[in-house]
Amino acid sequence: MSTPLQDRFHAWIAAPAHPWVTGGALTVGAVAELIAFPGSVTSTIGVLVSSASLMWRRSFPPVAVLTVAAGLLGFAGDVSLYVSIMVSGLIGCYTLGRNRVLHPAVTVAGAALGALCVNMVHINTWSRMDLPVPALWEKGSLSLFAESFLLTVVIFGAVMMGDAVRSREETRDERNLAQAQLIALERQQAAEAERAAIARELHDIVSHSVSMIAVQAESATYTTPGLTPEARDGFQQIAGTARSSMAELRRLLGVLRTPQRQGEEALTAPQPTLDHLAELVEQHRTVGGEAELRVTGERVPLPAAWELSAYRITQEALTNARKHAPGARTVVEIDYGTDRLLTLRIRDDGPGPGPGSGAGPGVGHGLTGMRERAALVGGRLSAGASPDGGFLVEAELPWGAK
Repeated sequence: MSTPLQDRFHAWIAAPAHPWVTGGALTVGAVAELIAFPGSVTSTIGVLVSSASLMWRRSFPPVAVLTVAAGLLGFAGDVSLYVSIMVSGLIGCYTLGRNRVLHPAVTVAGAALGALCVNMVHINTWSRMDLPVPALWEKGSLSLFAESFLLTVVIFGAVMMGDAVRSREETRDERNLAQAQLIALERQQAAEAERAAIARELHDIVSHSVSMIAVQAESATYTTPGLTPEARDGFQQIAGTARSSMAELRRLLGVLRTPQRQGEEALTAPQPTLDHLAELVEQHRTVGGEAELRVTGERVPLPAAWELSAYRITQEALTNARKHAPGARTVVEIDYGTDRLLTLRIRDDGPGPGPGSGAGPGVGHGLTGMRERAALVGGRLSAGASPDGGFLVEAELPWGAK
């Protein structure tokens, strides 16, 4: 869990101006250091190039090769190590590993070879300065190469740190991508399952109506006196068409129906309507929830699809309230209105949607199903934080022309 200070630090590092500010500041520091401690022409050029080149390390990461090479050249030109060279060299090695300009092994091997060359130049300088320099392979000669060994260890650490950061970010990006794909797949499956459930429920509604047409058309030929042969044939054709439609509906349902789990019985109860909302609210109370049903307007019998969609939306909203706001008080408001518009409002006084809670459009399997229900009858549904606190689900279902 990152702190606000860490978040600000990471934002500053990720800012486009970061390499320019840090590279420019290091270059100014290098100039000040050269003024205070003048060196050879080679050292001066190496210090300035190594520091200034860092300003382009993000827009053109391979420039870090020049940064490291110039730093080694600047160190080779003088026996003393400038602080600006040390800092720019470490940042350059980190940049090479962070962006993997070269394979880390190649980067470390190349830099180690450069460090060895710098060490050889310094050994030659020491000998010209009449310092005691043992001959190669003599006792104590290996200590002459401690400088190259130390430089190689430092370079190795900087390169590996950059490569580790790169690997961690790649792993994080891959994990986020896989999680996003999984969530998208789950939403798609939830939407498909909800559509299939809606199709099955509509089949039950339509099949009941069509079967009634078939039965009434059949019985009309026997119960209606004085029918002409043409009228009798017409009723028989109506009954036959209804039976054919029922057969087509059954075949369609066979495609949409998901396999039942072992031991699960087929649902044969009538589809619920708005008259069952009181029972639904009472069920919510029996499992520990506090709920209230408020009805505004005169009860108007709606088409079966509208009644079922309104019931399922309310059912899912109450389920979400029990899951995400246990113990909260929930108010279910239904307004039949006067302009053939059914309005549903389900609000709880819980903590409301938190970060990543799925309050946004299209987020969350339950909300996906409720939006599918509303869209089925040409309505709309919104869900999110309530102005009075808690969570609010509001649906408008137009059920006829104004």
